[in-house]
Amino acid sequence: MLIHTHEAERAVLLIGFESSGKSALFRGLTGHETGEESNFRGSTVMTRKGMWASSSFELVDVPGIRMKDDSETTREAINAIYDADIVALVVRATHVKVELPLLLEEVNLTNKKVFLILTFADKTRIGLSELASYYEDWLGIPVSVVNARSLQDLDKTKLQQAAASAKAIRRKAMRLLPMHPVIQPQTTVLEHPLWGRPFSLIGVVLLFALPVLLAYLLSAWLQPVIDRNVIEPVKALLANSPPPLQTLLIGDYGIVTLGWYSFLWAFPVVIFLGISTALTEESGIKDRITDSLDGWMRKVGLNGRDLLPILTGFGCNVVAVFQSRACSACTRKSCVTMITFGSACSYQIGASLSIFSSAGYPLLFLPYIFALGIVGVIHNRIWNRKSTLQPSEYYLSKTFLQKPQWRAVSWRVHTVVKQFILQAMPIFLLICFIATVLQMAGWMNGLSKLAAPAMQWLHFPEEAASAIIFSILRKDGLLVLNHSEGALLDAMSAGQLFVLVYLASTLTACLVTLWTVRKEFGFTFAFSLAGKQMVTSMVSSIIIMLLVGWQH
Repeated sequence: MLIHTHEAERAVLLIGFESSGKSALFRGLTGHETGEESNFRGSTVMTRKGMWASSSFELVDVPGIRMKDDSETTREAINAIYDADIVALVVRATHVKVELPLLLEEVNLTNKKVFLILTFADKTRIGLSELASYYEDWLGIPVSVVNARSLQDLDKTKLQQAAASAKAIRRKAMRLLPMHPVIQPQTTVLEHPLWGRPFSLIGVVLLFALPVLLAYLLSAWLQPVIDRNVIEPVKALLANSPPPLQTLLIGDYGIVTLGWYSFLWAFPVVIFLGISTALTEESGIKDRITDSLDGWMRKVGLNGRDLLPILTGFGCNVVAVFQSRACSACTRKSCVTMITFGSACSYQIGASLSIFSSAGYPLLFLPYIFALGIVGVIHNRIWNRKSTLQPSEYYLSKTFLQKPQWRAVSWRVHTVVKQFILQAMPIFLLICFIATVLQMAGWMNGLSKLAAPAMQWLHFPEEAASAIIFSILRKDGLLVLNHSEGALLDAMSAGQLFVLVYLASTLTACLVTLWTVRKEFGFTFAFSLAGKQMVTSMVSSIIIMLLVGWQH
């Protein structure tokens, strides 16, 4: 039994369908860009919490729900209501006639204090005071109509008053039928029955190809500048320092000489992909694309909603695994299987770009990404043949297309950058340190010799074993191939390099991702996932070898 403190009893839970404006409300009412992410009173669903500005309320934002959905996020968000003290129903004013009855059908509000927030006030043609009065009479609870993206002081005051006077919904409310018309969002080419899917697919490619290209051009321009003005002066400064210190900082696996490669080639990808994803999410285009591609996704054992975490995986696989909670229980494991194999995270993208560019073969990145996608789909279909798809959504909520707000975009990008700086970089620097210690202890040569037979059979240099070893720890472990200022890369052909990067990046998911999968699904599934991926990676690598040839 939960024992509520006085402050906990003032918690207001925001709940509504996806794209209802909850996140914008949270930002506007708390004044926070992201809020504190945590579990809500013992549940497994991740929420955002923050104090409602100029009030004693704590605002709790749970993930958006979907009708008749069996995903973990929808189930846990609905269950969170049982422990909530005040529930704020968030519904689009433009679709309140349809979505409010559906939401009331989906959630249990017995003995709960409730108030209603109607969003997208700027999109409705109905008188706002008339709309609020109508639903206050219908439900018997306070109702506020606002534009969540642009809350005024008067709106915030009215919302606080509504929360303070929240009450239980009248029992007979469900028997009444709302009469206001539904205002449909604008139609685009993405909804066209013939051209919608091809244009959506082009949109997905541009969504990630353009940021990656910009990141590559920026990194390629910065590399010689940083080499000349930073790396070389540091080497000269440490020329007379003790040998162990030189090895640690500017050796083959040095924190300075190798560590900066991770930042230079991965950070721009993180930034540009973060901006691209945030713009499409805030504009509503991302939801239109996933809805359009649902049919094609079902042909490969997934659905349109699974595309969101798969695309997120190109930024970070760990975040994508967490986002897969929003997937149907029928397809979630298939989605995670696709993420760990086919979604090249930003560090993997930056590392592979660095390796191909340093070796003089930057265009290899295109067939590399293509191979990840094609083999990933085949891998998913082979190992998840028995998975069943949930029927198409009971109610599909089309999002409004609107101009992204800089504040909303900035907090999304800020979160991604913070994660990279505080989580990604320390881990890679630790890899550099471990590699240096192994090298000084002679263990690196020992590991290379241990893997020598396999490397020789695959026609790889023995030194390439380190890339595979460290890629298991972390995907930008590929960057160890840049040691000795690219001497190893110069000794390899384009075909060898392509297969090596492909094998190292697909042999298994990185340990951090596997650990996350274990936490979400258990050890058995994580172990099985790693084993199946290893088999697919080895078999597909051999096939690619036969296709590209063995020549040096």
